[in-house]
Amino acid sequence: MSVNPPPSSAQMIGTVLSDRYRLEAKLGSGGMSTVYLARDEVLDRPVAVKLMHREITEQPDQLERFNQEARAVAKLSNPNVVAVIDAGEDNGRPYIVLEYIQGETLKQRISRVGALDATEALAYSLEIAQGLAVAHEMGIVHRDVKPQNVLIDSTGRAKLTDFGISRQLNAEGVTAAGKVVGTTDYVAPEQAMGKEVDPRSDIYSLGIVLYEMFTGDVPFEAESQIGVAMKHVNEDLPDVQIRRPDISAASARVVEKSTEKDQDDRYATIEEMSDDLQAALEVEAIRAGGTTGEATSVLDAVPPPRRQLPTNQGSSMPAVVMLLVALVIAAGTAWFISQGDAPGGGGGAGSGGGSSASEIEIVGVGDFDPQGDNEEHSDQIDFAIDEDRNASGWSTETYQADTLTGKQGVGIYVGAGESVAATSMDIRTPTPGWTLEIYGSNDPIPAEISGWTRLAQVDEVTENEQVDLITAGASYQYYLLWITDAVEIDGGFGATITDVRLFE
Repeated sequence: MSVNPPPSSAQMIGTVLSDRYRLEAKLGSGGMSTVYLARDEVLDRPVAVKLMHREITEQPDQLERFNQEARAVAKLSNPNVVAVIDAGEDNGRPYIVLEYIQGETLKQRISRVGALDATEALAYSLEIAQGLAVAHEMGIVHRDVKPQNVLIDSTGRAKLTDFGISRQLNAEGVTAAGKVVGTTDYVAPEQAMGKEVDPRSDIYSLGIVLYEMFTGDVPFEAESQIGVAMKHVNEDLPDVQIRRPDISAASARVVEKSTEKDQDDRYATIEEMSDDLQAALEVEAIRAGGTTGEATSVLDAVPPPRRQLPTNQGSSMPAVVMLLVALVIAAGTAWFISQGDAPGGGGGAGSGGGSSASEIEIVGVGDFDPQGDNEEHSDQIDFAIDEDRNASGWSTETYQADTLTGKQGVGIYVGAGESVAATSMDIRTPTPGWTLEIYGSNDPIPAEISGWTRLAQVDEVTENEQVDLITAGASYQYYLLWITDAVEIDGGFGATITDVRLFE
């Protein structure tokens, strides 16, 4: 009797799991499962589906490990952890539905650009630490912290994923005693020896990830994975400051303390490591005070916001991380721009057009629709800068969804006639609640959003919004108002702007 072989990954494309999740493309594959880009046909949104290989569904230990991942991550709620949306079984094959992250892994980024800027490396480490802090608080040790398991989304945020070999600290593990689990390039010494792990094992692995971000490579190489693991047990970590002499002693100390061979000599908690990561970031930011302002700020893990990751239009892979820690050194002291509700500032608490600010004359305005027909009610754009601040205005086209029906965004830009260092923007709208990002640029006007420099973000624009712009002294001729999520209007979704003003 012949037995039909299980369908290949390619043959699975188009399959609908549980009458809901249509598999559209393969994203990756491992020893236990394959991850697909899928469409949730109930909510009409992209998701990632991790589908267990059929040939191992009858192995109880592997099945338990797979189900353990769903249970572990379902307990976690944090912006720096990839969220579990659903879990189920279809035709005898269990699957996990995760939020879909459009971007690249941290490993891919390091492979693409090499050693990262010190502030960028520290910022990513802080975000990973935030995700681990939530897991550790729930009694979960990840046990496989590595850059391959860190996704960088389109906003530049690092998200920890793949809790497939995580372990509940107070529960019986599902791996045999003495068996090494985890990737040996990043494995803690006690983990390499098959001994008991705890949160300090994740701290060690994060320290190795930070080392790789600083240097562009892992610290140990050998002819086999076991050989690499034994080097983690027996050999001192190469001096990170010899490999990367421009980083500060504060940054080197985080690497050294987190990767001590003896667990008792490491940071006792991930929160302690986070404190030193933040202190090191502040040192590196002060040392980088001479930056040109070509990049924007990133993340909300450490004040001030610090990083924005743009994407290529028409591609799922980021083009380049644009980084700037918005610390300004003035009169010999460093001061920090206070953090808003989201990365990039904004949030309505800015100084706006206060009495101490000087208004910048706006001499022109244009519409910006790079992912559409390059026209977004161009006949209305002058209304956004006329003298009538409340009545006439520019509106987006009407869309069928608040996500602008698949576009990253649309907007308008205002021109000052010359490069100016604007510090704030005033915006008036009769349709509050939409999401706004503000960008700057000089001639020539970039054709894609990835060519602009982000200066602020506002999660919910108010009727009279005042936004602080984080430029670090950089000047721009054009300032773009980029609408990424619309609000409900008559007949669909959109947004209206009746007035825009710039101040310095």
